[in-house]
Amino acid sequence: MFTIYLYTIVSVVIVSLLSLVGVFILTVRWKNLNKLTIFLVSVSAGTLLGDSFLHLIPEAVEKNNGTSIWLWLLAGILFFFILEKVIHWRHCHLPTTDDHPHPFGLMNLVGDGLHNFLDGIIIAGSFLVDINLGLATTIAVIAHEIPQEISDFGVLLHAGFSRVRALILNLLSASLAIFGSLLALTIGGKLESFTNFIIPFTAGNFIYIATSDLFPELKKDNNKLHQAFFQLISIMAGIGIMLALKKIG
Repeated sequence: MFTIYLYTIVSVVIVSLLSLVGVFILTVRWKNLNKLTIFLVSVSAGTLLGDSFLHLIPEAVEKNNGTSIWLWLLAGILFFFILEKVIHWRHCHLPTTDDHPHPFGLMNLVGDGLHNFLDGIIIAGSFLVDINLGLATTIAVIAHEIPQEISDFGVLLHAGFSRVRALILNLLSASLAIFGSLLALTIGGKLESFTNFIIPFTAGNFIYIATSDLFPELKKDNNKLHQAFFQLISIMAGIGIMLALKKIG
């Protein structure tokens, strides 16, 4: 159990520290940043789908091949839909501009904080099932957190926060992943059925983010055939990463 705790805490700390990557936007021209973000979003979509269909769902089926798996998967999809509706927060990864506005800064912090808390639960739940599954899920989370944190930092600057305050608030929001992981480790250690629902629920979350949030963003930047081809290759690269981890594991 100590190994699971160690892997989990180290993983969520790394994910939390990714919030500092937002300062990167201060040194990059917006045009170049947008191109980089589109690439990261494409890879992120691939890793999320790859982790869902190559790791999480097969693991859930192997543990308990019943109707409840698919119900929990659907619950994971609907949960994020409801989350975005209730707090009016969209899981967007594109930089903030006058032509692409984001919700007010504090609203974004609330939504992102809750999402980070769930990330911690998701990572811990995956490690409770299997170390390799936990590593694959952590990589998928990292892949989609990098463009997300760049976007979140831009939102806070756009909302009027200073650079230092934006970094601190973003880091505090990201650190909620640690509390989420500790909660999951505590519950998972006492409730054997915890992993039976958290794994398909996680797959549902990932599928929703990839198809409802990421793909639409990629379609906005789909004016030229070579751009679509580049995005497809990047998505396949993300899936390839998950496939390679499957083979290694």
